[in-house]
Amino acid sequence: MIIYHLVPKRYFQRQDPHADYTPKPFAQDGFIHCTKDSAEMAKVANRFYPAESGPHVYLYIDTRKVKSKIKYEDAGRKYPHIYGALNRDAIVGIKPAQRDAKGNFLPPEPL
Repeated sequence: MIIYHLVPKRYFQRQDPHADYTPKPFAQDGFIHCTKDSAEMAKVANRFYPAESGPHVYLYIDTRKVKSKIKYEDAGRKYPHIYGALNRDAIVGIKPAQRDAKGNFLPPEPL
């Protein structure tokens, strides 16, 4: 199954491409925020990242390849969290997060 994670492009580009991925909120929250619902991904992104926050990318993560524990935090099972660093080979796609004319994020496009 593919799940999605949104990250500011500038932050992701500064990461070592050969090291496991750990976003900034990981140190505080203890997990990596993800979702399996692409439409929900855009809704959540719009709450946290205004248009002026700069470009972002969607990471496409193959759950079968994730080495850290994945735990679903809600009854609807939309929000998997990765408890640990994300091994790079589990990231099977990276695409620019597109916005509409009003600056709202669009859902991630299929791979």
